[in-house]
Amino acid sequence: MARRSDSGANGLLVVDKPAGCTSHDIVDQVRRKLGTRKVGHAGTLDPDATGVLLLGVGKGTKLLQFLTGTEKQYQGRVVFGTTTDSLDSTGTTTGTFEMILTPAEVVSAAQQFVGDIKQIPPMVSAIKIDGRRLHELAREGTEVDRPARDVTVHELRVEPTEDPLEYELFVRCSAGTYIRSLAADLGTALGGGAHLHGLRRTAVGRFTEADAAPVEDAELQPLEQMLAHLPSMAVDDEIAQKVRNGRSLGSSTGSGRLVVQGPGGELLAVYESRDGEFRPVKVLVG
Repeated sequence: MARRSDSGANGLLVVDKPAGCTSHDIVDQVRRKLGTRKVGHAGTLDPDATGVLLLGVGKGTKLLQFLTGTEKQYQGRVVFGTTTDSLDSTGTTTGTFEMILTPAEVVSAAQQFVGDIKQIPPMVSAIKIDGRRLHELAREGTEVDRPARDVTVHELRVEPTEDPLEYELFVRCSAGTYIRSLAADLGTALGGGAHLHGLRRTAVGRFTEADAAPVEDAELQPLEQMLAHLPSMAVDDEIAQKVRNGRSLGSSTGSGRLVVQGPGGELLAVYESRDGEFRPVKVLVG
């Protein structure tokens, strides 16, 4: 059977992922919608989680690395008094606790998780240990030691609800932070246990839920939108040719990354200051 031709679509999609499907399910839907196999996402959301999911299409798949490490925001609900094997409401109950809490106690306990902290990835996460994904091992009933990871919680707010054992949770954090672990650790810090319910990602970098749309309504945005958070520099034809060939742009006393555009605004590459030189991280043309 002949292979289906590729549409050649390039750009960014900001999707509002619904509950009940995986991030890869959304990738498959976009592949069918846009007629291309070249689709990837920046940061997995759990099947029952909702919210902002960024997808790169065509050349956009090469730029996802510049979005995966950006700051993220979440909201959900912490349910105190019950722990589960998945650390969220989809799992099996593993413990119950008598807990009497005041808002002041919960707010105070939450503050110890603000700043640079270490987290042990949950067994239901997608990271690999010795070549195996943790959630695969968990389904087999196997638990392994996981090294703690450094993450940063920039902001963590908890607000009481009508239920004295349920609190709304709002988190602004670095990439790689496990919100379900925050909920579970908060329960432990208060002398009992807790799990997470109704996780929603409300922002990835500068993209918020206001920018997101259901996959069937999401519109393809230009590649430049994937790099709009980085400084940019326009170059002339002579330097543009060096960029197309992946050449260094000379010495640099600065730091960080820089988007390089050609004379007509063409997106050429992303460069980074390394070892005193501006060197290419990703070249998109040539």
